[in-house]
Amino acid sequence: MSDIFKIAILPGDGIGPEIMKQAIKVLEKIEKYITKKIVIDTYIVGGAAINIYGNPLPKKTLYGCEKSNAILFGSVGGPEWDYLPLNKRPEKGSLLKLRKHFNLFANIRPTFFYKDLGILSPLKEKILYKGFDIVCIRELTGGIYFGLPNGRKGKGIDEYAFDTEIYSRFEIERIAHIAFNIALKRKKKICSIDKANVLNTSILWREVLTDISKQYISVKLEHMYIDNAVMQLMKNPSQFDVILCPNLFGDIISDQCAMISGSVGNLPSASFNQNYFGLYEPSGGSAPSIAGKNIANPIAQILSLAMLIEYSLKEKNISQKIKNAIKKILNMGYRTKDLFTDSINEKIITTDDMGTLIMETII
Repeated sequence: MSDIFKIAILPGDGIGPEIMKQAIKVLEKIEKYITKKIVIDTYIVGGAAINIYGNPLPKKTLYGCEKSNAILFGSVGGPEWDYLPLNKRPEKGSLLKLRKHFNLFANIRPTFFYKDLGILSPLKEKILYKGFDIVCIRELTGGIYFGLPNGRKGKGIDEYAFDTEIYSRFEIERIAHIAFNIALKRKKKICSIDKANVLNTSILWREVLTDISKQYISVKLEHMYIDNAVMQLMKNPSQFDVILCPNLFGDIISDQCAMISGSVGNLPSASFNQNYFGLYEPSGGSAPSIAGKNIANPIAQILSLAMLIEYSLKEKNISQKIKNAIKKILNMGYRTKDLFTDSINEKIITTDDMGTLIMETII
């Protein structure tokens, strides 16, 4: 096994370069704890690459990602490139192409509750006091978003549109194994989301999950319909640990999980393939309206780095050091503008200051 671990850094557009700078500060601080030698290379991507190369994913960037052990992605896109055809815009032309190129079929989005940010959550205090720590796992490359045929036909009153939901046993099995292996390292509990009372794809989804669960007898598997799941997330999110969803339902559930946490600016994500090669990125967007103002929240980008360290480098204890530092800084009342609630105990700080404070607090 090589003692060198290569990370491809793709800062992107908008606030991407600013928040990526903070993650690199943290990476430089924790390098001494990591058993492998970390090598980072930075590549241009997204709108910034369009402006220079006319391509949101230049060959040099793609090649650099292929030679890396993991990708740390910033954010891409903005109104500057809205004039382009959809498939040539930064989001579809770079991020979605990377997902397809590396077959990143499993999207992992943790959602957790910081007690000090409770006022930002729409949930009532009597629900929040239990806290929650959820990992939403979304199948990313199948389902109704990619099923064929799809389209529109007819004219006038006879016009209609159609989409096709397709899932193969293979697609369900591979995402199931990802979910069960993550559950083994947590509370050994999975809630699988479907609509098996209506959809044939959901019936197969439930059957395959039940079959796979026999290989993981220590993990408790529960099935829940999507309509009940969204209600239960609002009523009692603490009941969930690992939530596993098909593509469409995962899109819905993961956004709801972000909402109840109080701020998407605090939430990281990762996308894996069969070999656990990962692309790590914040759950939020490029926020071009605040780019360059030094007010963006870098926590999601730093936590994306923490996920990379935990899942790709297999250094969970070091990942926890980063999480502990963030929790401590928030507990001390330091806030970027998006997290500020006008409390007398809070202090607004810049993007750079938040990154520096988190870096300095890691022990």
